[in-house]
Amino acid sequence: MARFIDELKRTHTCGELRAADIGKEVVLFGWVQYYRDFGGLRFIDLRDREGITQVVFDPDFADSHALANEMRHEYAVGVRGVVRDRGMQHSKKKNEMVSAHNTTLATGEVEVIVHEAVIFNRSETPPFEIEDETATGEEKRLQYRYLDLRRPKLQKVFITRSKINQAVRSYLTGNRFLELETPVLVKYTPGGARNFLVPSRLHANKFYALAESPQLFKQLYMVAGFDRYFQIVKCFRDEDLRLDRQPEFTQIDIEMSFINQEDIFRLVEGLVFKVWKEALGIDLHERFPDGHFPRMPFEESMRRFGNDKPDLRFGMEHTDLTALTIEHKGGGVPMLAEIAEAYLRGEDRHEVPRRIVKAMVVPASAPLSRAETDKLEEYVKGMGAKGLARAKVADDGTWTQSPFSKTITAEFRAAVNSALGVKPGDMIIFQFGSTAMVHTVMANLRLHLGRKLGFIPEYGTKGDYQFLWVVDPPLFEYDEKDDRWVAAHHAFTRPHDDCVQHLESDPGRVLCYRYDLVLNGFEIGGGSVRLHDPEVQAKVFRALGIRDDDAKAKFGFLLEALRYGAPPHGGIALGMDRLVMLLAGVESIRDVVAFPKTQKGTDLMTDAPNHVSPEQLAELRVRTVEVG
Repeated sequence: MARFIDELKRTHTCGELRAADIGKEVVLFGWVQYYRDFGGLRFIDLRDREGITQVVFDPDFADSHALANEMRHEYAVGVRGVVRDRGMQHSKKKNEMVSAHNTTLATGEVEVIVHEAVIFNRSETPPFEIEDETATGEEKRLQYRYLDLRRPKLQKVFITRSKINQAVRSYLTGNRFLELETPVLVKYTPGGARNFLVPSRLHANKFYALAESPQLFKQLYMVAGFDRYFQIVKCFRDEDLRLDRQPEFTQIDIEMSFINQEDIFRLVEGLVFKVWKEALGIDLHERFPDGHFPRMPFEESMRRFGNDKPDLRFGMEHTDLTALTIEHKGGGVPMLAEIAEAYLRGEDRHEVPRRIVKAMVVPASAPLSRAETDKLEEYVKGMGAKGLARAKVADDGTWTQSPFSKTITAEFRAAVNSALGVKPGDMIIFQFGSTAMVHTVMANLRLHLGRKLGFIPEYGTKGDYQFLWVVDPPLFEYDEKDDRWVAAHHAFTRPHDDCVQHLESDPGRVLCYRYDLVLNGFEIGGGSVRLHDPEVQAKVFRALGIRDDDAKAKFGFLLEALRYGAPPHGGIALGMDRLVMLLAGVESIRDVVAFPKTQKGTDLMTDAPNHVSPEQLAELRVRTVEVG
């Protein structure tokens, strides 16, 4: 072995050799993917992260040939040999000699005839085959993640991730950004996501929080005069998990001074164009020739799609029928009449109505069976909805298969048909009630149907990249449970100048400079222009019901810093994991995190989280409590 590592250095990767290399002496290192024995010749597919090369052991080289007889799956080996053409082989089907080239491999024109070999390390039989297509369940693969990561499909994902990292650093450094670090152990501040807490051994009964983002510290960098900051940073949030969420995640964090929203958009668009070009070889100018992404106001996005991250790859947009319902006083439908009457009595005349009516059309070209529509009802009930009203449009415009058909007025039905632009055979799906619930149910239902009907793939982009900036959202949202206004994002977002007058008198009318970058229904980035004016900041706190002493206790260090000549500044954070997931076309965010947690937040490989000893708890002055 010493000869191979000390004297014989690797000359090529297993994905590098081509016909131009025929006749060269090469040294390859890797793992045994497959082994085959044909009449004395022994063939091995040698794999590393770059690809596969076929190597041949000939009895003429007795020592290496004998060693090849010992090689099995996943043995780590090295070979020295000469590159040759793979030549010809006999085809039983054609009964003639045909090319032995393997067109499915980049190295398929050549093979290496081995003169010398070594086994670096033998492998036990793996718990599953190291292949791209595997029937092994995810739990087993996560338990042996270091083996799962040998699969070429996953290795390509992490090669892509590395390319994105390099493209980000190159682009931002070239635009005068400094790569700076921020603390991980921080003070807990309320608002936003739930933090992980870390007990302090040195300060009894006190806790750090793991930073959910570098938000406050990157603003302090701007106050400190560093002007342009970025960081590819780990963040931590103690949230319920799902396909696109992990408790620890990575974001590309950016902050700039002396800028406005337009400056941030131009910078991020340039960054995305560079990432797509360097990671995928795709020039987004073909899709966006002016170099810019389209924009959509938050209100329009909610009205047309029910959320602030619309997937623009297909239609089936929502139509808000609230005004029409009020105009027709419910149109003979008792449940809709309640919403209309509440509005007419003056009980629901808010900037954002508390209850709304929405509909969506499933086209006749993509019909649903009665059984399928019944399953849709169960689907929406799983989201907390009471049910799913629907109607099928007959040739004469009347409705069938509908609970509304017996009582609805002809005038209201005709008005709804016109508003929706329906055709015979179309299916209308309705939701009405709480605004938040209706938006959520209809947004999720639209995506569910989009996948079910084949308008969009189950996962991945399939090369269709629909980017969108969602802009001008409200600064506040109303919390009905606590009967008060709360920050829709965070309390340090700059309101539109013409909305400052409404901060204390009518918070629901205040829009702000916050923005999300959306790709195919996923939010891949979000940020805002920050509030650097102490007077406006005080008005925002008053609108939120935060007293001066409370603000000082929670955010005192930042508020004090903003009084020392803080520049206008703003920024954005791009979700690295989500970005890689979409570029690589994988199903789950767990496929782009090297050592991920399960949906229950556990690490099956290391068995984390785990119990700690009573002595450790005592040292931290922490006591556990059994609940339930």
